[in-house]
Amino acid sequence: MIQVTLKDGSIREVEPGTTIAGLAASISRGLAKVAVAGKVNDKMKDLCYPLTENTAVEIVTIDSEEGLDVLRHSTAHLMAQAVGNLFPGTKFGIGPSIAKGYYYDFDSEHVFTPEDLTSIEKEMNRLVKEKHSFERREVSRAEALTHFNELGEKYKVELIEGLPEDVTISMYTQGNFTDLCSGPHLPSTANIKAFKLMSLAGAYWRGSEKNKMLQRIYGTVFAKPADLQDHLFKLEEAKRRDHRKLGLELDLFSLHEEGPGFPFFHPKGMILRNALEDFWRQEHRRRGYQEIKTPIILNRSMWEQSGHWDHYKENMYFTEIDDQDYCVKPMNCPGGMIMYKTKMRSYRDLPLRVGELGLVHRHELSGALHGLLRVRNFTQDDAHIFMLPSQIKEELIGVIELVDYFYKVFGFEYNVELSTRPEGSMGSDEDWETATRALEEALEEKGINYKINPGDGAFYGPKIDFHVKDCLDRTWQCGTIQLDFQMPEKFDLNYIGEDGQKHRPVMIHRVVYGSIERFIALLTEHYAGAFPVWLAPIQVRILPISEKHHEYAQSLVSRLNELDVRAESDERKEKIGYKIRESQTEKIPFTLVVGDQEAESDMVAVRRYGQGDAGEKMTVEAFIELLQGEIKSKVIHKVDTKEA
Repeated sequence: MIQVTLKDGSIREVEPGTTIAGLAASISRGLAKVAVAGKVNDKMKDLCYPLTENTAVEIVTIDSEEGLDVLRHSTAHLMAQAVGNLFPGTKFGIGPSIAKGYYYDFDSEHVFTPEDLTSIEKEMNRLVKEKHSFERREVSRAEALTHFNELGEKYKVELIEGLPEDVTISMYTQGNFTDLCSGPHLPSTANIKAFKLMSLAGAYWRGSEKNKMLQRIYGTVFAKPADLQDHLFKLEEAKRRDHRKLGLELDLFSLHEEGPGFPFFHPKGMILRNALEDFWRQEHRRRGYQEIKTPIILNRSMWEQSGHWDHYKENMYFTEIDDQDYCVKPMNCPGGMIMYKTKMRSYRDLPLRVGELGLVHRHELSGALHGLLRVRNFTQDDAHIFMLPSQIKEELIGVIELVDYFYKVFGFEYNVELSTRPEGSMGSDEDWETATRALEEALEEKGINYKINPGDGAFYGPKIDFHVKDCLDRTWQCGTIQLDFQMPEKFDLNYIGEDGQKHRPVMIHRVVYGSIERFIALLTEHYAGAFPVWLAPIQVRILPISEKHHEYAQSLVSRLNELDVRAESDERKEKIGYKIRESQTEKIPFTLVVGDQEAESDMVAVRRYGQGDAGEKMTVEAFIELLQGEIKSKVIHKVDTKEA
């Protein structure tokens, strides 16, 4: 008998040669049904892999991320087999799994069309019913070259020729299709239940424009049909909620060929933007931050001093003034350094928390631009905290709590990543270890689960990134906290300590929104344009039933405006039903209908967006109390997605 150590630390004895599938069955029938692979000493293996010695094994189930990866990769092979059957002579590139799906690249004389995807799906379903096993075979490099040369698969041959001479190569066969692949795969095509082909694209072989353009087919697959349907629903919702579409429909912002990547904000968009900035200022004042403003353009020598010239130059814009080179700032931090140095600081002055809603410019390739999510100029809600080494942990925790508070106000869940030292970074190993350990300790003290993101820190320090999750379960990187020992050294920042000597402060760079523009895009899609009342550009629209009710409607507008409520009256000569529908289309939180009864008794008929046709009658005082309560508490109302 051999001993197998399971993920929970328990030990199970099995016969030598027992497969991973057999091990799963010996644990439970339920586990065996959902098992798709195994990790043997942390290496992924097929279910048919035999266990021959004492080892550690983790059963990989289809509902795990690793299990879904196996499912996606196997479905890519299934799609390739179907394409080969339908379009003889097709040559095969690569077919990896990707987030939420897979793709495969093909070299075919036939130009694939959207109609072909239906035929390919039908053939895939036929192959699923035929229950073809995925069979692994290991061969030498020479055998693999012979096999694929005989088939005329030049792309596979090229891949093999790039491998070492003595490497053992694995191939997988299902039915009449054999592919070069390291695996693992599902036991059979019968295990593939819920898939759909999504789109077509062109892709250069191996990503180089010097190579031939291949045809790429994208697909998605899930363990259960219900999961697939949920995914497809969310894709349709994402199209409906696209901030670029809603931005125009709601008259928030626009993008123009005259300035690609440079957004134009309209009056209603500015109301939304200012509400976010006012909230930011209010909450930062409460936490001891002081606001500053630094120039957009600074000379080249300053950016050389900061390290941006060497580490970030390809992302920057430049200009010349009086025969000297200047740079348009891509980040706000160097300006904060210059501000710090305007006078000698004492240890009693620290921590010094300074915030800036700073406009920055970064060069992005045209193909990467995407609405407000990827632009060339944006406003960062930067803040820099200059502190004593003894204050690091307390200040980090304070920032974590601030970020948590903001995201809860907007109704966001989030996850956290700790990004460590990248290649080409500045500073000593000791400083990086100290900084990374401080971030870890702060997260652990707050009881926050986090994932390590190796090598993705800033060039001057490690960072904590906050990824918010929207209503469609998409994640977006917004907030970040960066601990920096390098910039204070680069700019020779000092403070006078208790001993009367000069010492070097430590610095935190941090953002909460990240980019105001990007955060607006995220909020627009998350709320489908139906913003909470405190953010809505128009909070209340009053609809007089006829001309004789205009005076009462105007008096209500005046009363609300005096209370800093954004209200307006629609006095056009249109039917009331039309005006109600238009107010709903514009996603205005409250629509008040007023007629004879309301004018005589100082009442309003209240319609809340997204809650059907029923209007609730209440006194104006009661409505104002309700409205002000929601604005003050920043309440978020759930809205029927069909109306959102």
